[in-house]
Amino acid sequence: MKTPQVPVAREGYPFIFLASFATLILALINCIWGASLGLILTTFVLYFFRDPERYIAEKDHVIVSPADGKVIYVEKKYDDEYCKEDVWKISIFMNIFNVHVNRMPLAGRVEKIRYAPGKFYSADSEKGALLNEKCACVVKHHSGRSVAFVQVAGLIARRIVNWLEVGDTTTKGERFGLIRFGSRVDVYVPADTAVAVEKGQKVRAGETVLGYLNV
Repeated sequence: MKTPQVPVAREGYPFIFLASFATLILALINCIWGASLGLILTTFVLYFFRDPERYIAEKDHVIVSPADGKVIYVEKKYDDEYCKEDVWKISIFMNIFNVHVNRMPLAGRVEKIRYAPGKFYSADSEKGALLNEKCACVVKHHSGRSVAFVQVAGLIARRIVNWLEVGDTTTKGERFGLIRFGSRVDVYVPADTAVAVEKGQKVRAGETVLGYLNV
């Protein structure tokens, strides 16, 4: 598994450099308004790609949120794509002001990674969930239970970054990727999981408990 950088995600470096360079040039040619706008843009890009440390729940069976944002969907259904069983689907929408670095919801071994190109509809719509670009991962816990999580691109988001590789052994709360700029993550957990969040709730990656795996 590739190692991400902190406290700013390395995928943000080109954007930060370009914004900073443009600001410097505008300042050197005494374009005050342009330099001021450049400084605001540079600050926003730094803010967007921030990668703060988090306090991870220690209990092994606790499933944590893979993303910062708001829960927009909590429903029991049959998952015929990833887990092939009855699951709880929990969807988390990230706006452009949320931290966009994603974290592992559960420790385990990466069994499957599936990338699918697609459209760029609004990420908080079911149309977006079905048709947008996405990258899905299935992780098997040491108990034998599996959890899937899917990074979904959005209306503004145009690039999914995933550092995971099949066969990786991961730890809960470990950084595994991000999505630029505004998006969602869907989590599929076994149907007998005790879900601990509800629609409309704000969550933080690596810290907020989504549920308790039945092991």
